[in-house]
Amino acid sequence: MKTNVAVVYGGRTGEHEISHRSAKSIIEAIDAEKYKVLHYVISKVGKWSPRPILPEPGGNPGIDVVFPVLHGTFGEDGTVQGLLELADLPYVGAGVLASAVSMDKEMMKRVANEAGLPVVEYRVVSGSGDPVCGELGFPVFVKPANLGSSVGISKARNCDELKAALELARTYDRKVIVERGIAGREFECAVLGNDNPVAAVPCEILPSREFYDYDDKYLLDKAETVIPANLSPQETANMQRLAVECYRAVECEGMARVDFLLETATNRLYINEINTIPGFTSISMYPRMWEYSGLPMPKLIDRLIELALERHAGRQRLRYSK
Repeated sequence: MKTNVAVVYGGRTGEHEISHRSAKSIIEAIDAEKYKVLHYVISKVGKWSPRPILPEPGGNPGIDVVFPVLHGTFGEDGTVQGLLELADLPYVGAGVLASAVSMDKEMMKRVANEAGLPVVEYRVVSGSGDPVCGELGFPVFVKPANLGSSVGISKARNCDELKAALELARTYDRKVIVERGIAGREFECAVLGNDNPVAAVPCEILPSREFYDYDDKYLLDKAETVIPANLSPQETANMQRLAVECYRAVECEGMARVDFLLETATNRLYINEINTIPGFTSISMYPRMWEYSGLPMPKLIDRLIELALERHAGRQRLRYSK
């Protein structure tokens, strides 16, 4: 008998179209002999089609496991994960806590700092306040705290550009992160697993613009990727170690992609962020890193579903009352 997999995609987010592209790649790659795909599409205004998942145990009898492919807000931030917990459904990827912490760039950095992991110096700007101009030097990167795919991110080289960057970021989030600009190289490393996560061979991103922004990721088709990354065996092992440590620090499960910056002047490696629902589009690096590491897309999907069912079975043994 086939396993019924509810693929949830779209969403009330600036990454709506990317979600559709990721879902398409997953649906095309999934083993049709083993799985029956159920489509759950969320519109840009949050309406579910053909029907919503109900937040009650036993309320969704046709679903065996859920595969959320919702990038960004209202999907990657713990909100949908909370719905799936209420529904008592197995689901692919991180739980509520890890999703929420990883989505919020400030909270992720706090947790990484507490775990002794290297992150770039930053300041948090909440409400209408402004940081002291030049406090972190220039250039700086200005980012909405809770958004993905580099949406709303700007590079500021002076006080006027900083002010404009803050105005843009605030259209996406009330909390904004200002980070010291790092001149160097960009890397990504895929992680997979529950209690015993493992890291794939890392890749390097060669942006066609000043930094790897939304247009460079999804529209221009000019950025280059190098896999395996041009690193020594020791550098590769260190990056994989830090990726797994970051994954554990935020209590991630299922999957995540950890992004790194390697500063040219100091040769210091920094964790930039962790993405709990990485892209699965035709150009996305998470599945490509695993394919290079010996796990092609259909097998990767198999493993992610196995991990979801494994975690759910473990939670079924827990008691929630006396």
